[in-house]
Amino acid sequence: MKNLTSQPIETVLFDWGGTLATWHDIDLLTIWRSVTEVIDPARADELAAKLLAAEDSVWRRSRDEHVSSTLEEVCLLADVVMTPAALAEYERQWHPHTELAPDAVQMLKDLRDLGLNVGVLSNTIWSRRWHEDIFARDGVLELLDGAVYTSEIPWSKPHPEAFRAAMQAAGASDPATCVYVGDRLFDDIWGAQNVGMRAVHIPHSNIPSHQIGHTEGTPDATIHRLAELPDLIATWNKAA
Repeated sequence: MKNLTSQPIETVLFDWGGTLATWHDIDLLTIWRSVTEVIDPARADELAAKLLAAEDSVWRRSRDEHVSSTLEEVCLLADVVMTPAALAEYERQWHPHTELAPDAVQMLKDLRDLGLNVGVLSNTIWSRRWHEDIFARDGVLELLDGAVYTSEIPWSKPHPEAFRAAMQAAGASDPATCVYVGDRLFDDIWGAQNVGMRAVHIPHSNIPSHQIGHTEGTPDATIHRLAELPDLIATWNKAA
């Protein structure tokens, strides 16, 4: 942990996948194959390969240019029409991979008990509706003061404007009073520090090499369980 002489933390912002939600290694081609079997069984393999290539392209753009995307854009790039039945299958395939970390709910309650604002900033192609359905299912939606999903804004992490948008959504105005918690040293740690926030790394994700950016930030602290976070912030604030 770095020696910190900063302002007290007032707002805690979280990554979602791999941080609040547990990391899963996912076979994207298999997911897309299940979806395209609903769209056109005769062309399912062809369409799945096109969708996978399109999704890879928007995530490479996010990594290199920090530009966001949507599921709709992925389908447009692949020249595939996502029917309601196909979308339902897509969500069904992803459902098992949206599992909340076991200690996340209590940790969020503990942060609220400390008087802290809580928010989320997620690099995602999914809609707000879907994320909020997941958060409501897991009992955390009411514990969030605000959330930003990059599918709704022009930028993706680590672009500074993505962090500023999340800060504003959670009711914060000064990045020096914010800390960002995430599993990626580029998107989350380097990105947050680059805008003036502190950053906490939770290194329990098997991040694919092609998703690792050009810079790895050095976190202000590292934790291995979300349950460690409230005590860490309380210690920082006591020393501030």
